[in-house]
Amino acid sequence: MAGFWGKRKREQEAAQAAQDADLARRAEQALVAADERIRTAADELAFAEAELGSSMTRDLKAALDSVRTHLREAFQLHQLNHDEIPDTDEELRTRNARIVQLCDWAEDLLDEKTGALADSIARVRQAPQIIAKVRRDAEDLTARVPHTRATIERLSSRYSDSAMHQISASADEAEQLIAFATHGADVSERRRAARQTEEANLALETATEATRRAGALMDAVEDFEIEALRAESTLAEVVADSRADIIAARTAPRTAAVTAAVAELEKALDALSPAGTRNDPFAELTQLRSANAALDEAIAAAHYRAQNPLPSVAHVQHALDDADRQLGVARGLISGHRGWIGADARTRFAEAERLRIDIPALIAPEETREQAMAAARRVGQLAAEALQLAQRDIDSSRPQQQGWGGDGWGGGRRGGGGDIMGGIMGGLVIGSILDGIFD
Repeated sequence: MAGFWGKRKREQEAAQAAQDADLARRAEQALVAADERIRTAADELAFAEAELGSSMTRDLKAALDSVRTHLREAFQLHQLNHDEIPDTDEELRTRNARIVQLCDWAEDLLDEKTGALADSIARVRQAPQIIAKVRRDAEDLTARVPHTRATIERLSSRYSDSAMHQISASADEAEQLIAFATHGADVSERRRAARQTEEANLALETATEATRRAGALMDAVEDFEIEALRAESTLAEVVADSRADIIAARTAPRTAAVTAAVAELEKALDALSPAGTRNDPFAELTQLRSANAALDEAIAAAHYRAQNPLPSVAHVQHALDDADRQLGVARGLISGHRGWIGADARTRFAEAERLRIDIPALIAPEETREQAMAAARRVGQLAAEALQLAQRDIDSSRPQQQGWGGDGWGGGRRGGGGDIMGGIMGGLVIGSILDGIFD
């Protein structure tokens, strides 16, 4: 048996030694790879700075500095593994694992930062093609400007100034952006020829953005016409629906809210622009929808109130008085048997008292009277639950009573009288004291 355990231990030691040797090889390989990656990243940084300038390569430079600092730690750990001071297996294992961790982190960070610059470098290399595209886009957009102006003029004869405000200056703004884009392309070429890379890249980016915005402005003019026609169609449907709602309101309960909502909807209908005149379909649709929705809400509230009459102040006060009575009963039982009352009963009672505080302020205002009634009923319910739970706690904690004779008082089980008094006192005095009294 001793030979068996000795063999197993030797096998385990051999396996651990193989793992340690593999980790040591991985640490050396990772250290070499990370050192080479730093050198490559330094070359990439120099190239990127030449292509993009120092501002766009700031993150890569900071990452490279950080990696160099941490890799010095990895080299120091590797040096400790090979100095003249003997090391334990655990020390070597810990250092090698740390070396692998540092080197992996260094390579991952450098890959992330150099990858982030790949798109920017590609754009720089394609700058001549991008500049040519900016100029082609500018020419195409310039050709669209007359049509955009004509569209704005045509729409201005149909829609009011308030509706046209969002697109009335679109043609002028698009022309300015096109001119700016062309100028930016020229600046980018001149700065690139002067090896002012950052300024060249910035000018090209702004030129590209200017053409995009100019196209969006002219597209918005076309979209406006479509959306205006759609708003007019929807407005006609909402007008018909609103007139039907006004007729339906005649059969609804005539509350003040319904009367006011009908008046507002009629006012919104009267404010609509006459047919054939310049109008703002967006504003009119918004106003009419709002008034229509208000009438729907008022009618729904009137029907609800008709089916659920508002409780009177006296009715709410009666419910509150009933809740107070139930609170009083629960309070008396809990106060008289505090030693036996558990957390559930106490929680229900505390919540009931908390809700009770806010009820008086809710009774008089009509808008909160229903809330007051619901709160009063909730207080009564919680008080009843607290009372029921408290009684359950008392019943489960009450000692078995034998009476004054027999085993308890006549010399049988000592402390029988204490059990009876414990039940009478409701757990307020501990049994040991009662036992002492009867002794």
